[in-house]
Amino acid sequence: MRQHDRAVVASIVALLTVLWLGFFVHRSADFAGSGWGGVFAVSGTLLMLVPLVYSIVKRISPLRRAVGPGMRTFLIWHIYSGLAGTALVLIHSGHKFQSPLGVALTAMTLLVVLSGFVGRYLLGFIAEDVRTKQAHLGALRNTFVQLSGLVAKANGDGPTVKPSLAVVESMADLEYGIRTEERIRAFFSQWLKFHLMISAILYGLLGLHVWAALEFGLRWFPSATP
Repeated sequence: MRQHDRAVVASIVALLTVLWLGFFVHRSADFAGSGWGGVFAVSGTLLMLVPLVYSIVKRISPLRRAVGPGMRTFLIWHIYSGLAGTALVLIHSGHKFQSPLGVALTAMTLLVVLSGFVGRYLLGFIAEDVRTKQAHLGALRNTFVQLSGLVAKANGDGPTVKPSLAVVESMADLEYGIRTEERIRAFFSQWLKFHLMISAILYGLLGLHVWAALEFGLRWFPSATP
């Protein structure tokens, strides 16, 4: 994904992270059960099912082969539909966080979004940065070898020693940065398993929420109200 797209996704994730804080300035007891609340709920739920379909297709070989190169496009749909669905269901809530199921569903939805962002973008950025630093470190090592040869030929002449010391300092800084980022990447190496686990919990809670809505009446739509 291009740098511009990454910035867009990061902005949306940041917006979603703070969107629930509207609870402190706005609460609507009736919006979730209104007609428009139902429209947001159903639309958001359908969009949130796209990532589920993507996960299923990705892990079933015949389906994955049938999609072929289109899996990359499917991944983009997975990302944006998940973000859009999350935004719609948060709006649907009307910042009315009274039901334990609703609170758990909201919290798990945000956690899934954040874990997906960490795994897809932050870890990818770290890996890319490590590769760049390693390439730079290799170039500096070559430069150091060349400068060391010049120093040897100069028989220890002072002015030729200073550039090699600067190179050594840069090499040390790069090596420290690479080790630090490798530790961070190792710490988050299990992110995919965690993301899949909490996604499964999310869809379980979502199923319970839909069941409860059907069990206790379709109060979302005015036409269904007795």
